[in-house]
Amino acid sequence: MTRISARILAVTGLLIAAIVLILWQSGGLAGLQQWAAMQQRETQALMAGALRRLRAGDPGANLALMGICFGYGFLHAVGPGHGKVLIGGYGFGTRVALGRLALLSVAASLAQALTAVLLVWGGLTLFDLSREALTDLTEDLMADISAAMIGCVGLWLAWRGLRLLLRAGRAEQARHHHHHHDHVHDADCGCGHAHGPSIEEAAATRSLRDAVALIAGIAARPCTGAVFLLLLTWRMEFFPAGIAGAVAMGLGTASVTLAVAVLSVWAREGSFAMIPETGPLAAIVRWLPGILQLAAGAVVAIVAVTLLA
Repeated sequence: MTRISARILAVTGLLIAAIVLILWQSGGLAGLQQWAAMQQRETQALMAGALRRLRAGDPGANLALMGICFGYGFLHAVGPGHGKVLIGGYGFGTRVALGRLALLSVAASLAQALTAVLLVWGGLTLFDLSREALTDLTEDLMADISAAMIGCVGLWLAWRGLRLLLRAGRAEQARHHHHHHDHVHDADCGCGHAHGPSIEEAAATRSLRDAVALIAGIAARPCTGAVFLLLLTWRMEFFPAGIAGAVAMGLGTASVTLAVAVLSVWAREGSFAMIPETGPLAAIVRWLPGILQLAAGAVVAIVAVTLLA
């Protein structure tokens, strides 16, 4: 792919992301969300039917249940949700490889399924909670915990963006007052001893910390549909089928968050591609990483506040 083609592709991604964001904020996606909610209710009925077939010994019921659960997870993710905001905000605000963000999306969705399994199993076996208590715990307390964690991630991203802007400002001042020289400034000063983590070590540490924060923020709030399925299969003594169904839901959810991950990285690259390589506007590229991360963090934090309200 030529440089020009790559730039056109990146700018196209930015425009698509902008259109989706405008539609979302203006209520233009309300019809899609209503359709997804209606389909979720119908899918729950199909799920109950598949469970009845499973109890009756139908050999194809397991496979049918997995397909229905995958579809439910997809429909659940199409509607409003915290996972898409967090993955999209991180991908747009941070320079991250698409493959890594895709893996994080899948890992977070599967961790969300694991949270549902542990919640139901622990709530029923260790604390003897009722179905209503577990549902309330999912929709109230755990939803608030997840929103608070997402808000913290948003503030963290915004703070990192602000630091990038301050660093760019200092570099701009230094560029005006100092000439280039050959003094070594990295972790290895040339004396044979390391005085701090290398760039690669620092990046690896930050990547791991980011991954834990993203996965924890999403997984803290399990899918209500997965909890519903696990409660039913526990009562019917088919709990392993419920666990498999929860994983299938997680994969269905991941199919949507994967698309959001692709779009967010695409949009970020499009932002850089729109800046000319020469001329007065070329200097913006030094400020853009901080601007994008600050803006993405602010959006994630604002969404978290609306979830808590």
